[in-house]
Amino acid sequence: MLTADKRPTQRYEQVVTEIDHCSDAEEQPVDLDTNHNITHLPSPLPLVENEDLFSTAPNLKSHNDNDLEYISTDVALERIGMGAFQIRILIASGLCFAADAMQVILLSFLSLVVQDLWSLSNDLTAMITSSLFAGSMLGTLILGPLADSWGRRPVFMLASSIISFFGFATSAATNYGMLTATIFGVGVGVGGLTVPFDILAEFLPSSQRGTNLLKIEYFWTIGCLFVVGIAYMTLRGEVPHWRLFVATCSVPCLVSLVLGYCWVPESAQWLCAEGRTDEALEILRHAAALNGLEKDEVFPSNTKLLQDEDEKDASLADLFTPKWRETTLRLWGAWGSFAFGYYGTLLAITKVFAEAETINRVAVGDEEPYSFDYGAIFASSTAELVGTTMVIFAVDRIGRIPSQVFSYLIAGLSVCALCVFASWGFPRYALIGLSFIARIFEMAATCVTWVSTAEILTTEVRSTGHSTANAMARLGAIFCPYLVQGSASLTQIGIVMLLVHFFTAFCVSTLPETKGKGMGAVSEDQPVDSAINRLNLLPLETNDCNEDDLVIQGELS
Repeated sequence: MLTADKRPTQRYEQVVTEIDHCSDAEEQPVDLDTNHNITHLPSPLPLVENEDLFSTAPNLKSHNDNDLEYISTDVALERIGMGAFQIRILIASGLCFAADAMQVILLSFLSLVVQDLWSLSNDLTAMITSSLFAGSMLGTLILGPLADSWGRRPVFMLASSIISFFGFATSAATNYGMLTATIFGVGVGVGGLTVPFDILAEFLPSSQRGTNLLKIEYFWTIGCLFVVGIAYMTLRGEVPHWRLFVATCSVPCLVSLVLGYCWVPESAQWLCAEGRTDEALEILRHAAALNGLEKDEVFPSNTKLLQDEDEKDASLADLFTPKWRETTLRLWGAWGSFAFGYYGTLLAITKVFAEAETINRVAVGDEEPYSFDYGAIFASSTAELVGTTMVIFAVDRIGRIPSQVFSYLIAGLSVCALCVFASWGFPRYALIGLSFIARIFEMAATCVTWVSTAEILTTEVRSTGHSTANAMARLGAIFCPYLVQGSASLTQIGIVMLLVHFFTAFCVSTLPETKGKGMGAVSEDQPVDSAINRLNLLPLETNDCNEDDLVIQGELS
């Protein structure tokens, strides 16, 4: 039975009038007993067994000041704004996120060093890098779904721990088999790096999400520059200190683990999707205080959070329901091809600027057995700072999809020209310029793909969907070392890379635009207000109703 809480009878009659007007149904009176309890409701308003029906609507307030106010997590995040709370999460997540870039750049140096030290063939050398991507593919398929069932924070901690442990273990490898096994272990942890990205996305207010979410990409670029700097200090000279090189590159992820434990809470959106709204509200109250706000003013004692989603514990099968099937396949195509293109570009640039004639010969006298053009590689890496900054200003102005399509096309043309011109013996400055342009647009494109993917997917499938897309990326990346580090010529590499980038541009062009929309909003097409639907006040089928007719005039008081 519905309790009217002694609200005036005419207010209920007003609600009935609006609904009856919408449905053109025959008017039926509302029966109330002496205690103002509703005993009969007119069609099409269904009988609902809910004691405080009207008090649960987030946009309706009762006359009693002590009644509860229900708000969504999106509204709550807008209230707390952007501040120290999100910056802490950005730092902890960013250091972990950078581990992916650092490992690939690290292996572009390490694979060539151990190839000479252990006299490895081209195929065995390519397998070193491929083992990282194979591990990443397994990690995404395990850690992504775990993040949707266990929560974001524990998987964040687990991924950071795995990367740190196997990173230091790699530095102790004594033979080829142990090296590839430990690098595979690092890859498993790297497979969980969509989770820190998603947890940051889920704590950003929608009005500032696009710009601030892209700032995590700066950590990716800083990670690349860090590896080049460490390589310069440890790999030069007659005896390269590759173990020190690998161990030093594992430190940032260990720092991320410590900071994540101290600073990163569980995602409020995930908690609400699990029905744990009180825990989510307590985290958001803490966030408001860290951002310099008075938490009791931002979230008064009568504030409650709405449960955001009805679905829980997503599985891989959920991605192939009619709701998600097309989007999943499009995302997989985009991620598989963009990873091949991005990582192939990184490896190709290192190959172009490596002095192969000194790497492949035995050291004699004072000559260095390993020689990389560190200046050129470092210069091309700084291009990613430009790419990230450029896309931060563009993504909310021209949209996610146009940004991706344009950037992938320019990146493909640039890396193709780099490889072809290098095979023709073009001067060093021209190659540096082309590598700089390629890295700018590679970074710009992939940044937006990460953001767009997180925005397209809803909370209950976000980590699963994002992680499986990342698994496809690893599958694509597994094959790129065999192209770039194998026996293919630079011209062949350039042509293949161009075709892959064109295919990526086509795939992303088929994805929905998420500019200006809430997280997962592109998948929702509700004919009436979702708060009304949650209360079961109206059926989803509105027939010939005009949506404007569904607005209840006046406030229940």
